[in-house]
Amino acid sequence: MTQAPAPDAAGYGGASLPAGVTARFVEGVNGLRMHVLEAGGGAGRPLLLLLHGFPELAWSWRKVMPALAEGGFHVVAPDQRGYGLTTGWADGYDTDLRPFGMLGLVRDAVGLVAALGHDRAAAVIGHDFGSPVAAWAALLRPDIFRAAALMSAPFGGPPDLPEAGRGAGAAVGAPPSGGGLAEALADLPQPRKHYQHYYATRDADADMRNAPQGLHAFLRAYYHVKSADWPGNQPHALADWSAVELAQLPTYYVMDLARTMAETVAPQMPSPAQVAACTWLTEADLAVYAECFAATGFQGGLNWYRAAQAPAIVTEQQLFAGRGIEVPACYIAGAADWGIYQSPGALERMEQAGCRRFLGRHLVPNAGHWVQQEQPDATARLLLAFLAEAGTA
Repeated sequence: MTQAPAPDAAGYGGASLPAGVTARFVEGVNGLRMHVLEAGGGAGRPLLLLLHGFPELAWSWRKVMPALAEGGFHVVAPDQRGYGLTTGWADGYDTDLRPFGMLGLVRDAVGLVAALGHDRAAAVIGHDFGSPVAAWAALLRPDIFRAAALMSAPFGGPPDLPEAGRGAGAAVGAPPSGGGLAEALADLPQPRKHYQHYYATRDADADMRNAPQGLHAFLRAYYHVKSADWPGNQPHALADWSAVELAQLPTYYVMDLARTMAETVAPQMPSPAQVAACTWLTEADLAVYAECFAATGFQGGLNWYRAAQAPAIVTEQQLFAGRGIEVPACYIAGAADWGIYQSPGALERMEQAGCRRFLGRHLVPNAGHWVQQEQPDATARLLLAFLAEAGTA
């Protein structure tokens, strides 16, 4: 099934965008009608492309866009394929996953740059699952994407070529598809499962879209438990991909075997007083996410996780084994973000081989996974300092 055309009015319903940030649709982007937020447009300004993750939207960048525009940039954040008000992507579980793989998503980014009237971007900046998209964009098209800022999800490089007889494996950052990891997690004294394996199941979309506590409450708990507001987030490095090591991750990453994601986060639902005190994500802010995901569901975003584990797509990515990002790159994450370490070894691989001109790792205090929403001012300062050092404007 292909989505119906979006209404002509751009923006997220009655949501208020920050001063200087506008919304519109961009036609003809690799088959998509792409909804974007935009700031600092004008002739001659270098482009910054901001790529969101899961379960997010261009809306997640609203707080950093004005500062980046004031820094002299044309700042554009799209609802990516599978998300929000962008249309033209194939919905549902039984669909071709190739457009949701890294090469397809980079093709979307290249198409958007061209449709915006630019021939290059000063930088591509990605958060969460947008981070590997940004990394692959810079790796594959350094002539277009002149720098890359990777946030929350480290990029360890393309998947290695398989050893003889071992098969395609999985992309770096995705849980190994072989080697019995799922079975080993299920055999733990507290049986567990990896969230990316769960996200690849047919039931995951309905579990979250039709969460027993309601979609808005589900998203509130999900955002809360991965933020610095939840005291359980005390991240540290893991030794390897073994089940025993992975079991140290919170259950929103390595879930209890019998629970859905909605059931996993429900016990951590913040109190009314905590919700009222959450200035980085007000109830009105959260309503934008809830309304969009109520309309589209989560399957478009979940198909990214499925593509990352699809042997045929991973095999295609192995063509680039051994390559690293040659343009200037940096890494930014919240200090309380388990995403830094959820893929054992990825952080080290990023700094040693994945990024050949690595300009630094920055862990932002008082921020968890949603760093550009929890601490937008600090995030914007770090990005502007990186762009100045990279000298790509």
